[in-house]
Amino acid sequence: MAKIIKEKNDVQYKSTITRRESLKWLGILSASALLPSLVGCEDSDSTSTIANAVGDSIKGHWPDLTLPPITVKGYGKDPSMIIPPKSPWPKTLTAEQLTLVAVLADILVPREGDVPSATEVNVPDVIDEWASAPYERQQGDRLTILSTLVWLNDEAQLRFTQTFVALSPIEQLNIVDDIAYQKDDLAEEFIRIARAFSRFRKLVLAAFFCTPEGTKDLGYLGNVPIAGDYPGPTDEAMVHLNQTLEQLGLTQA
Repeated sequence: MAKIIKEKNDVQYKSTITRRESLKWLGILSASALLPSLVGCEDSDSTSTIANAVGDSIKGHWPDLTLPPITVKGYGKDPSMIIPPKSPWPKTLTAEQLTLVAVLADILVPREGDVPSATEVNVPDVIDEWASAPYERQQGDRLTILSTLVWLNDEAQLRFTQTFVALSPIEQLNIVDDIAYQKDDLAEEFIRIARAFSRFRKLVLAAFFCTPEGTKDLGYLGNVPIAGDYPGPTDEAMVHLNQTLEQLGLTQA
């Protein structure tokens, strides 16, 4: 179980997941039904409107990052299932960046009763894999994620003269609360970071709800065998089905 280690002023995320496992969760996240609704290409919070937006007319600070391209090849369209690559690409987040991702992930998904926090189910490792994968969609999110992390540390220094992870929980929420929602009365200096943080939040939530623990918290009951004979669809379901078929012109004459 991964966790955030706090010793004196040192805060560090300690992962217990193997590379094979984190790659597996990346694949699940990429193929998840949650992905189109949370981080789909059609998302209004696309990278082109976040990290690459022209900010001359926008107040507030914003990191102008120039990231070296990731040129390592991915799995390709026909990967070998007999001898799969052990490490198809290097993970790119530094220990400090991964720790900041972990702190933010646990703010977004804290432990509640028997439901584990984001770090307890290794969400930061999945975010690291996502930001490191050499595909267009993931590389767009990489710029957004890293810009968000830099902005948060810059803002923490401006407000409290410390890095974000070194702040107290109250101080951390003081910053997060200002950027958590894209509301109508949002201060102009927070517009761009609020969009970027929204993208980051959606990735964290999608990764969490792809885990068995997150799926259970959603109340999803798929892949459960039915005892006895299949009872068939409910009357309500049949009414809906017949209405849909009629609308499509597929009912029998």
